[in-house]
Amino acid sequence: MKNSEVANLLYNIADLLEIQNVPFKPQAYRNAARIIETLAEDIETVFKNGKLRELPGIGESIAEKISEFLTTGKLKYYEDLKKKVPKGVAELIEIPGMGPKKALFLNKELGISSVQQLKEAALKHKIRGLPRFGEKSESDILEAVELIEKGKERMLLGIALPIANELSSKLKALSEVDKISLAGSIRRRKETIGDVDILVTSKKPLLIMDFFTSMKDVAEVLAKGETKSSVVLKSGLQIDLRVVDSESFGSALQYFTGSKEHNIALRGIVKKKGFKLSEYGLFNQKGKNIASKTEKEIYEKLGLRYIEPEIRENSGEIEAAISNKLPKLVEYNAMKGDFHVHSKYSDGTAAISEIAELSKKLGYEYVVIADHSKSQHIANGLDEETLFKKIEEIKKLNKKYSNFRILAGAEVDIKPDGTLDYSDDVLKKLDVAIAAIHSGFKSTKEQMTKRVIKALENKYVDILAHPTGRLIGKRNPYEIDIEKIIASAKENGKFLEINAFPSRLDLRDANVRAAVNAGVKLSIGTDAHALEQMRFLELGVATARRGWAESKDILNTLSLKELPKFFKKIS
Repeated sequence: MKNSEVANLLYNIADLLEIQNVPFKPQAYRNAARIIETLAEDIETVFKNGKLRELPGIGESIAEKISEFLTTGKLKYYEDLKKKVPKGVAELIEIPGMGPKKALFLNKELGISSVQQLKEAALKHKIRGLPRFGEKSESDILEAVELIEKGKERMLLGIALPIANELSSKLKALSEVDKISLAGSIRRRKETIGDVDILVTSKKPLLIMDFFTSMKDVAEVLAKGETKSSVVLKSGLQIDLRVVDSESFGSALQYFTGSKEHNIALRGIVKKKGFKLSEYGLFNQKGKNIASKTEKEIYEKLGLRYIEPEIRENSGEIEAAISNKLPKLVEYNAMKGDFHVHSKYSDGTAAISEIAELSKKLGYEYVVIADHSKSQHIANGLDEETLFKKIEEIKKLNKKYSNFRILAGAEVDIKPDGTLDYSDDVLKKLDVAIAAIHSGFKSTKEQMTKRVIKALENKYVDILAHPTGRLIGKRNPYEIDIEKIIASAKENGKFLEINAFPSRLDLRDANVRAAVNAGVKLSIGTDAHALEQMRFLELGVATARRGWAESKDILNTLSLKELPKFFKKIS
C-alpha cells in the first residue's frame, strides 16, 4: 500500500504552501492527506480503477497530482515548491507549535534547517534570547521535538492495522498456508505499533517466504530464512513472518503475542507448577508437552481462564484469571451506533443521508451527527440558524426510517470560562450534546480541570469529547486532573468519550479502566469526517477492551429503545 507515501507527499505540499502564505490550499491538501492516510483500500487500486475523484476531498487538481506521483514516482509540482522555500524549513514546521513564521525566523537568525539542528540550538540555549522567544518557548520546543522523534519510531494502530490485515489476507489466500494469525502488539491492539508479527503454519515454508519477500510493497528484505523472514514495506512498517509447526501454533501465538511483562508474570506460575513454557509448548516435570495447539488449553493447564490479548499487559489480568474475576470484555460486534460523526454541515465530506445509509449497512440502529459549534471557524462551525436547519433536515430524514434513527448532536466548544458555545435554549434542542476543548491547551491543570468540570455541570451536556486532548505523536495531553473529571462525570451523570480517531484514542486505555472502575459509562465515537473513517469504531472498541470495559460500560451497546434511559432529550 502506498497510502502513507501519498499522504506524506500531500502533507509536505500543504506545509510548503503554508510557508508561502498561500491561502486555503494547505487545508485542502491536509484534508486529502488525512483521507488517504486512513483509507483501508490501497490508493494504487483506487487509482487503477479510475476512482480517485470518488474519494472525499479529492478534487481534480489533487487527483491529477496523485496520478502523476503513482505513475512516475515523482511530482513536478512538489519539486518546484521545494525550490521556493529555504532548505529544511518544511521539516521544521512539522514541530507542534512551530508554524511557518517561527520556522522562517529561526532559519534566518540561526541558520536552522533541520529538526536535529533545532534540538541542538535549544539544548545550547540559543533560542531563549531571540525576540518573541524565551525559556518557556525553548522548553516547549524540546518537548515537541521529543514527541515527534518518538512518534516516528512507531505507527498508529489505525494506519498499521489495515496494512497488516491486507497482508494477512494475501498470505491466507495462498494454498500453502494452513493457519495464520497476527501476533505481537498489533494483536493486543496497542495504540502505536513498532513492527507487525505474523505467524503461519505450512508444510511448504520456503514457498511462503519466497512470496512474502518478493511482494511489490516490500522496500527492503532484512532477513530471509525457512522459518523467519523480515521485510520493511514502502510504508516504513516492518513485518516479521514466522512459520511455526502446526502442533505448537497455540504456544507460539501466546509467546509472540506477549506482552513481555505478561509472559514474565505467567512464567512465575509455570515455575511454581514445575512446568516449562516456551514457544514450542507447555511441558510438565517429565518433559512431556501437555499443551501447545491452542492458547486456551495452555491457560487452562495453568489453572487460568483464557485471557484476551488486549489485556495481556501484566496489569492484574493474571490475578483476575486465577480468582475467576476477569471481565467479559465488550465484543467488537456489539456496537449498535456511532456517537460522533461530522457531516458536510461543518467540516465533514458526507451528507447526513449518506452517513445514515452507511450506518444502516453497518447494522447500526442510530448515529449521532455531531458537527462543530460556531466558535470553530476553521472547521466551518455551525451558527444557531444553520444548526436549526440541520435539525430540521434530520427530522425529515427520520420519517423515512423504521428501527433506525439519526440523532441531532453537536460538538460544542467549551469556552475558557467553562461556559458552552451554545446557550442552554439551543443545547436542549439537541438529542445529544457533546462538549469539547479545542483551545487554550497551555492552561494550568487547575484552570483546565475547573473549566471542564463547569461544562459537565451544565444539565444539557451529555458527553465530554476526547477528554485529554492528545494527538498521539504530535501533541501531549493538556494538563488536566483526569481523576477529578471522572468523579465529576459520575456526580453529574455525564458520559466520557472514547474518541476512536487513530491519532486520538482518547480516553486512552488506562483512563478507560479508571472510568470503568468508577462506574462512569463511556461512549465511542469515530469523530469521522468521511464515510471511510466510520470504520474506526473498531479502534474505539479495542481501546475499551484494553481498558477492561464490558458491554454494560459502553453506551454503544444500547439499543435504540434503550437510549432514552440515558439521554433524556431522546424520546
